Parts: sequence; C-alpha cells; structure tokens
Amino acid sequence: MAATGTNSTRTSAKYIFVTGGVTSSLGKGIIASSLAKLLQARGLSVTIQKFDPYLNIDPGTLNPYEHGECYVTDDGAETDLDLGHYERFLNTPTSQANNITTGRIYNNVITRERKGDFLGKTVQVVPHITDEIKRNLRLLGDSGEYDIVITEIGGCVGDIESLPFIEAVRQFKFELDEHDTLIIHLTLVPYLQSAGELKTKPTQHSVKMLQESGVQADILVCRTEHPLPMDIRKKIALFCNVQVNSVIEAMDAETIYDVPLLMKKEKLDQRALYMLDLYNDQDTDLDAWKGFLNGLKNPTSEVRIGLVGKYVELHDAYKSIAESFIHAGSKNECKVHIDWIQSENLADEAAVEDRLRDLDGILVAPGFGERGIEGKINAIKYARENGVPFFGICLGMQCAVIEYARNVLGLADAHSFEMNPDTPHPVINMMEDQKKVVNMGGTMRLGAYACKIKKDSLAYQAYGKTVISERHRHRYEFNNAYADRFEKGGMRAVGTNPETGLVEIVELPNHPWFVGVQFHPELKSTVMAPQPLFVQFVKAAMAFSDHRHAYAAPVTSETLVG
Repeated sequence: MAATGTNSTRTSAKYIFVTGGVTSSLGKGIIASSLAKLLQARGLSVTIQKFDPYLNIDPGTLNPYEHGECYVTDDGAETDLDLGHYERFLNTPTSQANNITTGRIYNNVITRERKGDFLGKTVQVVPHITDEIKRNLRLLGDSGEYDIVITEIGGCVGDIESLPFIEAVRQFKFELDEHDTLIIHLTLVPYLQSAGELKTKPTQHSVKMLQESGVQADILVCRTEHPLPMDIRKKIALFCNVQVNSVIEAMDAETIYDVPLLMKKEKLDQRALYMLDLYNDQDTDLDAWKGFLNGLKNPTSEVRIGLVGKYVELHDAYKSIAESFIHAGSKNECKVHIDWIQSENLADEAAVEDRLRDLDGILVAPGFGERGIEGKINAIKYARENGVPFFGICLGMQCAVIEYARNVLGLADAHSFEMNPDTPHPVINMMEDQKKVVNMGGTMRLGAYACKIKKDSLAYQAYGKTVISERHRHRYEFNNAYADRFEKGGMRAVGTNPETGLVEIVELPNHPWFVGVQFHPELKSTVMAPQPLFVQFVKAAMAFSDHRHAYAAPVTSETLVG
C-alpha cells in the first residue's frame, strides 16, 4: 500500500503495536501519541487504541487513586486516561472502539457462549479470547478511515494479564502481509550511579520475554536519563535482534509535549514508515506545535490557581484539567502554577483564608461522594465573597449552587440529594430516569450533549457561539424547581440543554469571573484547540493577579468591577 494521507490510495490500514517492559509508567501512551503526531504531520490519517489488561469492563467504577482519571469520549465511553493523551496530541476525537479491556473481551465472549454462538464447543483463551481481541484490533483499521492504527498494549510484557493480548498480536502479525505490522517495544536503560554506567540487561531480558511469547520487536524505544552512546546502541541491537538504527533514544523531557520533537530527531517516524513499506515524502509540518511550545516555555506572566479536590494526592486523578491549564497557559503566554488543595482541609472555615489568600483563581474539581464536600463549598464562598475568579466543574458547579442557596438565598439546609437525601431543599437532584438505576457502571449521563448559551454571558464571550457540545459524566442535575428563585437571587443559568432544559452553565453577573459548568470542558482541550473556558479563566486570573499586585488593599468584587 502506498499511503499519501489521502483516501484515494488507502486500501487497508497498517498496524503498529506498542508494548512495554521492565516497569510500568515508562510512557507507552506518550510514545504512541508522539509517533502518531509525527505521522499525522506527514499527512497520514492515524488513530490510536489502548488495550487494558484489567478485568473491569471499563475504568468507570475504578477509584481515581487506583487508575487516575476516567476519560470520557463523545460517544459516552468511559476510558483509560491515555485516550486523553491521544486526543490532546492528535486533535481528533476517540470513541468506544479506542479502548478495550480484558473485562470487555471476556464479557463479549461469555455473552456469545450463553447465546450458543459456539455450537457447544469448549470456549478457550486460544482461539476464542484471542479471536475476540483480534476482532477489536481490526475495528478501526477496517473502517477505511485510517492509514495507520497504533495499538498500545497496557501493562508489562510478562504480566499474566497481558499474555492473551501478546498472543493475539503474535497471531495477528502472521495473518497479515509482511509489512502490514510493526512492533515497537518500550523499555528502560537505567543508569547505575555507583557504577557510572548505563545498563542494557533489563532491556535484554524484556525483549527475551517478548520473544518467548513468539513476538520479535522491530523497534526498541529506550527510556533513559542519559544519552545512549553508539556502543550501547550496538550492544542492544546485537542482543535484541534489531538493527542499530531501530534503537531509539527516549530521554527524559522537560514536558511531554517535547517528545514528538525528540522522536523526530531520532527519526522514529522515518524508521516506522520504512519498516511498514510506506512511501511518504511529505515534510513533517510541526510549525503550529512549535508555536505552542514557544508560548509554553516563554511565558510573559504567571498565575497561581488552586485546584480544590479530594484526590489531589494523585495528580493523574485530574490529568485533563492539569493539561488544559498547560494549553490555556500557552495560549495566554502565561505560566499556570497549580496549587493542589485537599478539600477536606478546608472544612474548617477558619483555615480557608490562610490557605486561599495567595491564589489568583480557584477551580473546584469534579468528583463523587460526600467526602470533602464542605471544604469545596467553603472555597467557593471565599471566591464569591472576595472576587477571586472561580471555575466549578461538574460537582464543582453543583457545590456553587449549594453554597449560593445556603449563604445568599437563605436556604440554610440546601444540599444535593446525592449527599443528603433528606434535605428539605434538594437544589441538586437526581434525574427521574436515574432513580430506577441500580448498576453503577456506565449508567450516568455520559458523552457529548448540546448546550445553548445566552449571548450576554461569560460563556458566550469564551465560545463565541450560542450552541456548543461538551462531554458529561454525572448522575445529578440542577433542580429546575428552584430556577426562578436562583434567577431572582442573582445566579443566572446561562446555558441549558436545548432538548431537556437541564441547566448546563451558571454564572454570577456581579462577580469578575464566576462560572460553573455541569459538563467536563477539560476533556476536549487539545494542544491545537485549547478549551475556551480555560483560556478565559486563566485570562481572568491574570487580571486578578495584576490588580492584586498593583494595590496593597484587598481585592474585592467591587474594586474589580469598578
């Protein structure tokens, strides 16, 4: 197949598999995303999928401390956070087909077995589980939309959980033509300080373990803290059965967004195209990417924004929010310092001012459950009363509604039905069709929904249009029975779902920048298209910071508005 990035010459997709060894967290997702970006920049159509070895059907019910954030796609799939990297790098949406777990594979096979699809045969890992894995491998490639499908295999080679996926890759490679598949193995070349040497033995053992499963790596990407000299590359090539120019150095980078440029310097994309027998003479167009990096690395100002949540000890629990601040910061040529604040520590109102007084903006993060809820409410009260730019996402928006009901509208016992089913004022309530739901997994309002925005609003200033689409992941909603009361009391619903009338965005007109959204805007922020609300929130924080440093007196809503 000669691929030029146009549909006219595409007959079938080529497949690149990214495996990992030695240790987890080496960055398979970043390497896969970086390679995909380089190939995309050459005019090729590329997508990435992630195969996760755990038995959950999806990560929707996993504790964020276990697995980081749960990323949600337009079509409502609850997925691994690596899909966020894929979208942020490629600026193209993913779907249900881009994230497959062992749980879903087994669930599909067992469901078919119960229906009698196997005609009484003994159902086994080989061939039935591996056949189902291969069927999912082909879903995106057979769509006719892509020149190349990159598949990241989660976990480490040698893990019991990963064996069926590696076996499926082995079979898949031999079912396709010689140049239709490529195996990239990410491994570690550690530096022993006491010996003053880079050690290749972990890489050798990792590749050997992959070979024991019947799979030979074509390209080795070696994570290292020190440059790989040619003698080390030759040694790795000799013992791992690869050519020396297939040993790729992956040095630790200042930011993950440097990695595409580092991989371009190492000619990873050229090597992949050569081994896939794909002719492509188009120059890699990374000008816009370099412009983003320039804004990121050469800020003209800086702000400190508090992220108030209950999973802040693991920053990956709010990965998309943190990355959205990077995108918005670059757009504003501003360095955004995130102050990670445990919401439980703000439950005592006396501690709130000391903890929040030096911030230029406050974001109250999404989440579930009662833990830390009062601390979030106290943080919102502080932001509202002191004119600090505020951004509430999902539960953060709901907490803003609760805080306003209690402290401005006089509904002292107002709460969310989720936290207190007996509250006399359930200003946040469950949707009627959710009250009958028993299962937890995949049963919320998930995926992309439309929102109609009023023109005289901060949200409209950000988006520049009256109808938007954003992704959701929640079960509770603003209680429209209280809509008039809030409107008269000063909190406006400026964004609603055009079909259901459910409230999507609330604002305070008498505040410099106070916005709460029911959806998750962070999930659609990318390098090439920073999320508009984050861009405006950072801009508001910059203005607040300028005022704060210009005047010794405390900044309030009145001084800023005036």
